[in-house]
Amino acid sequence: MFETLEVTRDGRGVVTLWLNRADKHNAMSALMIAELHSAAEDLGRDDSCRAVVLAARGKTFCAGGDLAWMRQQFEAEPALRGQEAGKLAYMLQALNTLPKPLIGRLHGNAFGGGIGLASVCDVAIGADSIVMALTETRLGLIPATIGPYVAARMGEANARRVFMSGRRFDAGEAVTLGLLARAVPEGDLDAAIEAEVAPYMDCAPGAVARAKALVRGLGPRIDADVIAHTINELAACWAGEEAPEGIGAFFERRKPGWQSGST
Repeated sequence: MFETLEVTRDGRGVVTLWLNRADKHNAMSALMIAELHSAAEDLGRDDSCRAVVLAARGKTFCAGGDLAWMRQQFEAEPALRGQEAGKLAYMLQALNTLPKPLIGRLHGNAFGGGIGLASVCDVAIGADSIVMALTETRLGLIPATIGPYVAARMGEANARRVFMSGRRFDAGEAVTLGLLARAVPEGDLDAAIEAEVAPYMDCAPGAVARAKALVRGLGPRIDADVIAHTINELAACWAGEEAPEGIGAFFERRKPGWQSGST
């Protein structure tokens, strides 16, 4: 059914969405973005689905957005850039508003958009060896479409500690920031995820969905205007001078012009 995702389901109706581009460190391509959006919509309508786990095959949870996909935006017309940014934004919103509990199972690395995926989960559990970073500014970009969810999860003060610097942080700091609920040895991840999933099997599914919608509505505003603003900001970065330099430097295995010691 999907090319970039693997979907498994147990007898209770617990569905696991596995990011399945292990050879690309599960970087989000245009196809993966579309498939995640489709999966979220399908599961939202599926009355037999009681809970969803977001996980990943391979060594990396998610390396962020696929840079080859981003590179294509440099030559695109402005309207097309906006459309592509919108696909990413509305995929995140579909996961954020999924009327099922969404539990993140994180391991390896989670960079950029991988942190965005963690932030739209109702709870994210990480391996204690995980490394995380919002790497966008190192590439001349900003954490635009993921920004509302990151800020909602961490709070502004915590988000400002890592939102702009691109620095890496470990599982312990991710817990302190509120990004991870807790960190466990990687071998204990499945048991930790099960401990989060199991209580929902005793809850009324409709009440769970209404409670999730209620608490989301009581949190920071993430509406069409906010999403449109993030789309415009990402498209503006793609149209600027820094992103082509940063992503070009990545592919050419050199330092971008703003980095100390660049040539």
